[in-house]
This record gives sequence, structure tokens and C-alpha cells, in this order.
Amino acid sequence: MPLTTAPAPFTADDYRARMARAAESAAEAGLAGVLVAPGPDLVYLTGYQPTAITERLTVLVLAAGREPVLVVPKLEAPDAERAAGATALTLRDWTDGMDPYGVTAPLLEAGGRYGVSDNAWAMHLLGLQQRLPGTSYAALTQALPMLRAVKDGPELARLQAAGEAADRAYKEILKVRFAGRRETDVAADLAALLIEFGHAQVDFTVVGSGPNGANPHHEAGERTIERGDMVVLDFGGLKHGYGSDTTRTVHVGEPSAEEQRVHDVVWEAQRAGCAAVRPGAACQDVDRAARAVIEDAGYGEYFIHRTGHGIGVTTHEPPYMIEGEEQPLVPGMCFSVEPGIYLPGRFGVRIEDIVTVTEDGVRSFNNTAREMALVD
Repeated sequence: MPLTTAPAPFTADDYRARMARAAESAAEAGLAGVLVAPGPDLVYLTGYQPTAITERLTVLVLAAGREPVLVVPKLEAPDAERAAGATALTLRDWTDGMDPYGVTAPLLEAGGRYGVSDNAWAMHLLGLQQRLPGTSYAALTQALPMLRAVKDGPELARLQAAGEAADRAYKEILKVRFAGRRETDVAADLAALLIEFGHAQVDFTVVGSGPNGANPHHEAGERTIERGDMVVLDFGGLKHGYGSDTTRTVHVGEPSAEEQRVHDVVWEAQRAGCAAVRPGAACQDVDRAARAVIEDAGYGEYFIHRTGHGIGVTTHEPPYMIEGEEQPLVPGMCFSVEPGIYLPGRFGVRIEDIVTVTEDGVRSFNNTAREMALVD
């Protein structure tokens, strides 16, 4: 069912369970614990997001069997105390003039190996390592790639709401004029629509017209869209703290036979990728299913990126649907399925939905028409 009202906030118990799960997963992976700097992991685990990320050390220390501790600058402690997960952890503050690594070091094992959130500052890790030369560190993406991958019911509801909002934005953008306007004009329309339908943050609005569509991550530019152009629309952001990301490819006026064929191949590949999603399948199986369709059609060399990426509190996160990723799919995982064909100097086509693994297959959070829409 559509989420028509704002969801109930996550509680301290929710964050307590997440931190405990992270600590236990770290122990199972042979790690002494987890160190979490400000960023998506800290928001996910505690609900705390500093108003500004500066050179002052803020770090959450998690270890199995120990109380979570958040080390924060004293001037930021009042904000940290108001975070939803604050009562599930111990705050330890430090003031300017103190050595923050001296405050943090006693919380760590002298010879321990720790998983560290990917966006931690090098100066902070080096500071801790200087205090504790026997410690070592591994990026969480490698050490605990599935930390945020499996979503619970409230998270799935947020992702569904974000997907529905993106779908509404797509339906509305089809009503605007494309021909004679710049890519940036259409991108601005898309951003405004995402905000109108409840997004608090717009992360990207890719509008790739004509030859620009052959660049998968083309930023909307000053090119004027012309009749006869294929236009790739890829857009998303955060609603209720969770991501949307969808792509549809439209055409200004009637497409050529070749343009229609390429679009049909991508659509078939996208269906094949989604059909491969089921519990127990490997992430790479999704990529293989979509890629096989494009290769069989003779366009294999023009599919130049992975088939999908995870999504949650960020729009890109593990797991990744790519050859060599043998991680089994489990219910609650959410990710994109987005094959594409990119013909250099000519045009590109991509079709993307966010899906979740269910107990018996797959469910899509995006449900707009995937046929090539014709726009003016």
C-alpha cells in the first residue's frame, strides 16, 4: 500500500538493535569492532548527523559485548544527545586542547583490527594508529558489505514511498516540452517535481539528450534538445531518509527503427534481470541475465556498467549486481536493475527500477510504463 503519511520515526530500540547487529557481524568477521565516522553509517546506526563535518573527531565505537560509545566534541554533544539513538549508547566528549585520540584509544583493543566506515578521515585513522600502533583497519564496504543491505519493514516502506514519488515525477515530466529547451531546464523541472512529491534531497537529475545519452553519467548541460533526440532521464534522491533512483528513456517525436530496436533490447534485458531476482540467487546472476540479452542482440560491447547497485540511506551502496559478486540474495535486499546500451556519438538507452527481494521472488518500487514514451 502507498505510504501516504510520514512514517513513524525510528526509535532508540531500533538503533540499539542495529548497533548490536553491527557489533556481532564484526565479531563473526574476525574484527575487534567497528569505528563509524559521521556519514550514512552513523545516521543508520544512531540517527545522529552532525550539522557540520569538521576536522574535530567524532567516532562511534562498537564491539560485541560492550556498550556502544560515541566520542564527540563537547561543543557538539548537545546535538548528539538529541539524536534518536542517543539513549542506546554512551556519549564521551572532549574539548579543544585535549587529544581526542587519547580519549578514544582506551575504547579500542591495542592489537585489534577494526572495520571503519568508508568516509572516515585519514587524519583520524592515522591519529588512532599513532596512539595504538598495533591496530589495523579495513573499510566497511569490504569488511561488512551487507551491514545495511537487508531492510526491515519500516525501511521497505520508506523505499516504496520514495519510489512512488519518483514515479509521480516521471509521469509529470512527460507533460512538459522537451524540444527547444536545454537539458538543464528539464533537469530543473525534475528536481522541482521530486521536491513537490516529498523528497527532502535531490541527489541527481541526469538528462542526456541525443549523443549525450551515450554517457551513462552525463550531467545535464546546455545542449538544446531537438526533435528526433532520444533522451535518457535518470533521477533520484532521498525521501523520509531513503533513496529513489529510476531511469526511463523517452524520444522527442517518432523514433527510428534502430532506436526502437535498441530500446526494445534494453527493455527485454531489464525484464530478464528482474526475473533473475529470487532468494538464493547470486548478485552476479542478475547481471548475467540482463547482459546475456544485450550480448545476444549484438550490443554487448555497448553495455559498459554493472546491472545494479544497492540503495537505502544512500542511493548507491552494496550489494552490487556485477560479475564476480557471489553474495546470495536474501529477502529485504533492495537494489537497482538498470541495463543500458550506449552508442558513442549517437544515443543511449537505459531503463531502471528499484526492486526488493521477497520470500518468493521480486517486487518493484517503480511501476511507471517502461515502453518508450514519446514527448514533444
